[in-house]
Amino acid sequence: MRGLLLVNLGTPDAPTSSAVRKYLREFLSDPRVLDINPVGRKLLLEGVILPFRSSKSAKLYQNIWTEEGSPLLTHSMDLRDKVAAKLGDSYTVELAMRYGNPRIPDALDRLQAAGCDEIVVFALYPQAASSSTGSTVEKVYAEAKKRWIVPMFHVVPAFYNEPEFIEAFADMGRDLLKEKSPDHVLFSFHGLPERHMRKSDPSGSHCLASDSCCSKISDKNHGCYRAQSYQTARDIASSLGLEDGSWSVAFQSRMGRTPWIKPYTDVVIPELAEQGVKKLLVYSPAFVADCLETIEEIGIRAKEQWEECGGDEITLVPSLNSTDRWVDLVVDITKRYTPTRPGAEQ
Repeated sequence: MRGLLLVNLGTPDAPTSSAVRKYLREFLSDPRVLDINPVGRKLLLEGVILPFRSSKSAKLYQNIWTEEGSPLLTHSMDLRDKVAAKLGDSYTVELAMRYGNPRIPDALDRLQAAGCDEIVVFALYPQAASSSTGSTVEKVYAEAKKRWIVPMFHVVPAFYNEPEFIEAFADMGRDLLKEKSPDHVLFSFHGLPERHMRKSDPSGSHCLASDSCCSKISDKNHGCYRAQSYQTARDIASSLGLEDGSWSVAFQSRMGRTPWIKPYTDVVIPELAEQGVKKLLVYSPAFVADCLETIEEIGIRAKEQWEECGGDEITLVPSLNSTDRWVDLVVDITKRYTPTRPGAEQ
């Protein structure tokens, strides 16, 4: 029996300070996320971040919480159910979150209880980073290591330039482009510390060494999250037929005092307003499901900032969520990364 493990980053169980504190503690205790000295990480987390950020973040989650719960979780569950229906009886499909619930070990338990001896691990992050894809794969392997019977894993790599992914994301905004006629299109990706990019550079001299370091994918930056983000933006812009100068890239969600990858979304927004842009369309192609970073950070906070800067209209392009085209692509990729057994049909 084959299994499919879909994994997204995670969400609190409730929009409360206690639930958010629990979630942030697990998330920020990961050395791939907060990659500093363990003692320093503990002091920073327990003495600064959790006491002040938990209640603030809880209020933000309250702004997007629905009757069904966290949008990230509900969209991901819907995706799981639709993919399972498409794959049929030949696969058992489970959903897990890297942090929070449903948990990776529990999902692996259910897959093995169903008799799955081959499991496709599909981390739902288009652009790869050690703090997301790397952490997820590491966690899956660590949990598998504890088991007497270890299943065979097939890991889906980053799909930032997958043609059908590009077309699916581009299509989410095509009608909005015609309807809104924006002056500019902004591709806003989740940010990461600059040191994470430098750690991903095998040459030790390419990443962030020049303004053109992410202008194309090469042997020097193929594992760089920032370079992959720029490639995703270029591909979507090309699919949409956007002219040079009519679109740009920025990175959101930074925290702390250390430098994060630039340009920053909340800095770019007033700059665009100063340049005379009145109608702005925003894609967030780092997220395959709408979540806090899209609905609240762009749909609410960026909108307020845009209006304060004199902009007329800002429109967030919905994420892929559980749209039919995305479901079909997940099914196709899953089959692609499941080796065909002799004498068997996929």
